[in-house]
Amino acid sequence: MKKILIDGDFLCRPLNGIERYAYEITKRLDKLFTAREAAILIPSNALTVPDYKNIDIIQLKTKIKSHLFWQMATVQFFLLRHKNYTALEYGNTCLPFAPTIVFLHDIYCELFPEDFSSFRDKLVRLYNKYQYRLITRKAKRIITVSEFSKNEIAKTFHVPPERIQVIYSSWLHFKAVKPDYSIFSLFPVLEKPFFFSLGTISKRKNMKWIVEYAAKHPEDTFAVSGSKLPTTQDEELNGSPKSKNIILLGYMDDAKVKALMEKCKAFLLPSYYEGFGLTPLEALSCGAPVIVANAASLPEIYGKTVRYIDPHSTNVDLNDLLKLPVEPPAALLEKYSYDKSARDLYSLITEYLNEKK
Repeated sequence: MKKILIDGDFLCRPLNGIERYAYEITKRLDKLFTAREAAILIPSNALTVPDYKNIDIIQLKTKIKSHLFWQMATVQFFLLRHKNYTALEYGNTCLPFAPTIVFLHDIYCELFPEDFSSFRDKLVRLYNKYQYRLITRKAKRIITVSEFSKNEIAKTFHVPPERIQVIYSSWLHFKAVKPDYSIFSLFPVLEKPFFFSLGTISKRKNMKWIVEYAAKHPEDTFAVSGSKLPTTQDEELNGSPKSKNIILLGYMDDAKVKALMEKCKAFLLPSYYEGFGLTPLEALSCGAPVIVANAASLPEIYGKTVRYIDPHSTNVDLNDLLKLPVEPPAALLEKYSYDKSARDLYSLITEYLNEKK
């Protein structure tokens, strides 16, 4: 009997981005699976161990010290010993010697080689390029998070589009977050109107756009929250004399982020490449006006509910842009549901489990 083994490595990291998506979808899959259809493999140093009812919990004594070693050794060897399992990997990883259903969120490392300049960056890019090829050749099912990403994967790696299924992300985890307004005591400058931007400070997030725009508009204030990645860092925000009206907040928890989204003049995402782009959905759910780049998946996801900028030009006035009418976000927010995404994933898994060998 074929069964699904969910890689629980996402439980070892803070719930951001892919980790949040994996956590929310798995929680809902637990209600859809019947007993003995699925298990989750969890390392001993998981930050949390959910109380699943139908997904069997297999917690190993092994700690995750390296996510690469965990996936390519620990998970791989487990599957070689238990051949009735197929792995479900949420984070752009295919196991070379075991059947795998994979979420490939985007192919950034393939398409933007110029963003990877240091030796470490180049190693990261090389490994991701290897994974892209492994996924597109060996994965039992490929899942991505937008039609844009589906088309990019199909075109770049000559994958038949029917091999790729789109399952969207959602903002609904944000609904339960209680805003923490103490952030405004920590940063009193934010009592006046400000633009807010959130995300890992990496090249594709295009923080350079904010630096250049802020230099032209010293009357505006920009608050930027996010942690640096160990690779693909954008140093434009650090120590620049042009950045005096940019407030670097560092990493903020969801409660403070929600408070900032509720109070900002507008939420700003100038990214030139996003496979989905979740944070504007969170901002829309808080009632914030949203401005995003007219690039990659963003027009597909946000349609006429947001304003758009050119990610390669700061020849625009954001305050004038905010005067343009947009559609109310209610229908858009209703469209992106974890429950629907979990049902879509469960249907895909069920179809796979019922296939003849």
